[in-house]
Order: sequence, then structure tokens, then C-alpha cells
Amino acid sequence: MKRRTFLKNSAQVGAGIALSSSMLACMEEHQNYVSTIGLQLWTVRNQLEENPLETLKAIKKHGYHQVELMDTEQIKTLMPLIKDVGLAVNSSFMNFTLLTGRWDLKGESIPAYTFSQLVEDAQKAGLTEIVFGYMLPGERATLDQYKKISDRLNEAGEECKSAGIQLCYHNHSFEFLPMEGSTGYDVLMERLDPELAKFELDVFWSSLGGVEPVELMKKLGNRVHLLHLKDKMTDAPVIYDEGKVPEETFLPLGKGSVNMQGVLKQAQASGVKYCLVEQDQSPDPIQDIGVSMSYLENT
Repeated sequence: MKRRTFLKNSAQVGAGIALSSSMLACMEEHQNYVSTIGLQLWTVRNQLEENPLETLKAIKKHGYHQVELMDTEQIKTLMPLIKDVGLAVNSSFMNFTLLTGRWDLKGESIPAYTFSQLVEDAQKAGLTEIVFGYMLPGERATLDQYKKISDRLNEAGEECKSAGIQLCYHNHSFEFLPMEGSTGYDVLMERLDPELAKFELDVFWSSLGGVEPVELMKKLGNRVHLLHLKDKMTDAPVIYDEGKVPEETFLPLGKGSVNMQGVLKQAQASGVKYCLVEQDQSPDPIQDIGVSMSYLENT
């Protein structure tokens, strides 16, 4: 039942039963995120390639208010269409190798384009968040590598902060792989400067890595700046290799085992700025983003 319908019906009961302030607060908190809810465009990557305008219109029709770019390159290629449709853009993933520097692992030469130019382009486009979202296996094989990238992210975060942009780290499940008596994510939590590099927590991937997202959010506190909402198949095993996750493991919100209500409640307590729906794999992405939105609106 939608909040407005619930309140209307409650007022008509006439039994003198008042809604508790905590219940109202919880419902209001939920609606705050629904009113700005976004979609990570990776969810509809194939549809965007085939028909970008109609895909963006479908996102808008399903009730989404903003989208998160897959890469800052889409500032030039896609943002004009996004704006025309009436969707906001606040955050974008970036080419992670601009910070790791491991072009050799991609078999690519060092480009002339720099991270500083990326920050400048993002600032001109009005972005408020840049997301570092991946590392290749050869960049995360040891805790020392995690320490080095943490230090690099702090440097990059300072540059972003000077431009009025917040740098965020987005996780997969590989960060939770036990390693040398710790994990890569532990290193990130210990080493990243809370003001310069915050977290975009992906609740699916943390859950798949064996870490309950609500408890992780409590541990991170106000360091969780953005949130990726996605659901996980019930009884899915712990999987650290993101390339070995069966497609059916990814589900629309409300169809799996992630404690989404707990996540949304903790999001408010942690001061999360925006929540964004994402579903990496789907037989029908447009239909599934509608299912996820329906869950958020009617729960």
C-alpha cells in the first residue's frame, strides 16, 4: 500500500488509533529516497545501445528521477538526451584505470586524457559524485595493492573535493575475499580518508561476499554516501569472483533475500544521499526496473 493511501485509510478508521511517530518517520524516510530514486544505466546497457531515447523515456515513465552514468564519456554522448527526457544526472562511474594506471593489464597504451581532465569535465556537466567502481584481478591480488589504491583514491578525492565533487568507491564481492588475515575492504575502510573518499555501497555484492549489508552500513556510518539497491537470489552461495555469478542470481527488488527494508531504514540513519536501483542481469530489464520501482512505492 502506498503511504498516501495508508494515511488516508488510517484517518477513516475512526477508532481513535493514532499512528506512532516512529511509524510515520519510517514511512517518510522511505519516501524521501523514492522521490529522488535513480537507476544505474548499466541495467539497461543493451537497450540504450539499440534505442537510447525510448529507453530513457521508459526509465522516466517507470518513475525514476535520475540516472547514474556508466562512464563519464556519456556526458558527451548521452547527457543531452537524458536532460531532454527530464531525468537528472548527479553521479557517474569513471574509467578506473585513470587512477590505477595499469594500462598494461588492459593491453592499452597510456592515453593523453588525464584524471584532472575528467574532473574538469564532470564539474562542467554539474556532476556532484564520481564513482571508482572496479579493479582488475591483477590490481587487487594483495593487501599492499589495496593500500596503494587507497592512497591514490585519497589523492584523487582531494582533487575532486576542490572541484566540489565527492569521490566514492563502489564495491563488488571480491573485496571481501579473506586475504592475509584481513580483506581488501578492511583496508579500504581503514585507509580511505572519510572526507575525501566515501563509499557507494552495493548491497547485492556485499551480501554475495558474505557480509550482511545493514551491518556493514552500521559499521561505515556516514561514510556511505550513495547506495546501489539490488536483490539477490535466496540461498545463493558466497561468490567472490564476479565473473562466475549465474545470471539468475540478480533479481528485482523484493524478489530476493536482501533485507531491503533494513537497508532503506539504515540509509536514513547513515545519511545516505541517493539510492540507485541496479540489476546487472535480467531477461527483461525494462520490465524489471518497473518491478523494482513498484516494490519501493508500495512497501
